[in-house]
Amino acid sequence: MDFFLYIDPGTGSMLFSILVGAAATLFFLGKAAWLKIKIFFSGKKDGLVVDSSYRKYVIYCEDKRYWNTFKPILDEAEKRKTEVTYFVATDKDPVFEQDYKFIKIEVIGEGNAAFAKLNMLSAGVVLMTTLGLQVYQLKRSKNVKHYAHILHAASDATMYRLFGIDYFDSVLLSGDYQKADIRTLEFQRNLPEKELVTVGCPYLDVLDSKISSLSSEENHSFTVLVSPSWGKDALLSRYGEKLLDPLVDSGMRVIVRPHPQSKISESEVLSKLEKRYENEPNVEWDYNGDNIIAMKKSDIMISDFSGIIYDYTFLFDKPVMYVNSGLDLRPYDAYDLSEKENGKNIWQFQALRSFGIELKEEQFSGLAEIIRSASDSKELADARKKAKNEAWMNRGKAGKAVVDFMISKVE
Repeated sequence: MDFFLYIDPGTGSMLFSILVGAAATLFFLGKAAWLKIKIFFSGKKDGLVVDSSYRKYVIYCEDKRYWNTFKPILDEAEKRKTEVTYFVATDKDPVFEQDYKFIKIEVIGEGNAAFAKLNMLSAGVVLMTTLGLQVYQLKRSKNVKHYAHILHAASDATMYRLFGIDYFDSVLLSGDYQKADIRTLEFQRNLPEKELVTVGCPYLDVLDSKISSLSSEENHSFTVLVSPSWGKDALLSRYGEKLLDPLVDSGMRVIVRPHPQSKISESEVLSKLEKRYENEPNVEWDYNGDNIIAMKKSDIMISDFSGIIYDYTFLFDKPVMYVNSGLDLRPYDAYDLSEKENGKNIWQFQALRSFGIELKEEQFSGLAEIIRSASDSKELADARKKAKNEAWMNRGKAGKAVVDFMISKVE
């Protein structure tokens, strides 16, 4: 009698996944063991392996949307003929459009694939915008001398997710005001003090330099930019058509620019709203990589707690309306600052109250009239200027300041 084995597709798929997972685990264990052998036998500098795998300066860019943060830094390193290893997620990263000679680009993938590479790194300084070092999958390599985090927004450092920057050696800031809250958290959590260095905001430097090249629209009509954050407390998820319907019905030109994360986390919300307004000629959806195009076209912005408010205010000096949607601070570091209950004393919310015009849900039905009657007073303009000076320091020089810092950590 002939016998044969049959494995149903579901079981076969499961077994295949187990085999692949086991193979991957063995591979990375082998890599880790090999690294330990190299550490034991290789020459060392400041406790670090100095061999073919060692890199003085490493920058990790987890997503191409952070290109504007790193471009001034890479440009400065290239100008100084300083070799920097630049890790990117895909070969679609904008860095490949540059003609760098001293920037060594490596594609290391996304998620766990990238973390596997980073966790076994041998380097002097590693700079990144990525959060959660030593909290999630991304771990500190014992063979990296210094980990630096650079803020990618000119707003509170405590508005990151919990423990996001706790285990870095340094944090590079856009303004001096960000230091006090980080020190408070370090004290509360019994953490060693990090180096806190105010370098400025590289991506705002980039956007500011681009604005002069943008042409003005012919036959411009009054335009409202709706540009919220993402999540259940954000504008589009919480209010959706309640906010947009009155704007659309007013006949004013409306540009809706969702947060990049919304396409991933709120795709159903966006699909529903796009379908609702697909035949409305005065509605535009903006998914451009650079937000300055939509900001340049608009005359006023409506937002919530999104960091784009500060981009808009600092770069274009135009009025902002905001909806206080009661952001739940529990997932954020700011929640652990007891004296900042409900976010009342968080800098970015204080600043917004000083230069922004608050919009309440019960006012949505008369939104068009509120916008038309909104005046840009001298008081609001002065408040915008004050916030800009506090949050965006060292303007135009961030790239140089960051490279100076990185070199100082190694040399």
